[in-house]
Amino acid sequence: MIPGRGLSLGITLSIVSMVVIAPIAALVLSAVGITPAHLFEAAFSPRALAAYRLSLLCSLGAAIFDVIAGVAVAAVLVRHREGPARLLNVLVDIPFAIPTSVAGIALATLYGPNGWLGSWLAERGIAVAYTPLGIAVALAFVGLPFVVRTVEPVLALLPRDVHEAAESLGAHRLTVLVRVTLPLLLPATLTGFALAFGRMLGEYGSVIFIAGNLPLRTEIPPLLIMTRLEEYDYTGAAAIALVSLLASFLLLLAINALQRRLSVARVMV
Repeated sequence: MIPGRGLSLGITLSIVSMVVIAPIAALVLSAVGITPAHLFEAAFSPRALAAYRLSLLCSLGAAIFDVIAGVAVAAVLVRHREGPARLLNVLVDIPFAIPTSVAGIALATLYGPNGWLGSWLAERGIAVAYTPLGIAVALAFVGLPFVVRTVEPVLALLPRDVHEAAESLGAHRLTVLVRVTLPLLLPATLTGFALAFGRMLGEYGSVIFIAGNLPLRTEIPPLLIMTRLEEYDYTGAAAIALVSLLASFLLLLAINALQRRLSVARVMV
């Protein structure tokens, strides 16, 4: 039995406060003592702005790629439950299971100038390691399972009679996909996108090994925060962390609002 509404709500709020709200509040309070001028200077220096821009663009590109690939992978897992699909089902969860530093070393080994795939790409003029492309590859690696595992159960529950009715009326499979399947998957796809995108914005371990960490070029905000801490610039680190937190919160809030509007529109239709 679930406890009464008041008790269950109180327990839930206590857990969320300890796990989520308290660390965020501590970060905000750590920046309270910083003067506005120092806060602005630390949080919006050319180096910090370059890191924000790089993280945002790479995360956005990787999240869009993960949505396309994740929906395709989820469709394969739903349609095929035996044989190679079993192995694929396990492989999808690997980014969840391994430490991010291990993922970073593996990606750097694979895509480095002397790596198996990196050397082949380098011969064709494509550099992955130590470039923004390498950062996007690492972010796509860690974000893919969020999309697959969010879309897969919704895709499995889609009513087959809707697709069969559309096909019986002469609709091509591609038309059914674009006009029927994808609109039904849109709320779940947006949720997967939001989860992956939010995870990418704060990613550190899998990126630093393949990024090269060049200021103004391949440096991400988490690395810049660590650099400030190593320099004992705690106020600068807190300022950058606060801006990253607010940006992530506003972006996720906007995505969730869009998802709710789509869900309401779908119910009204």
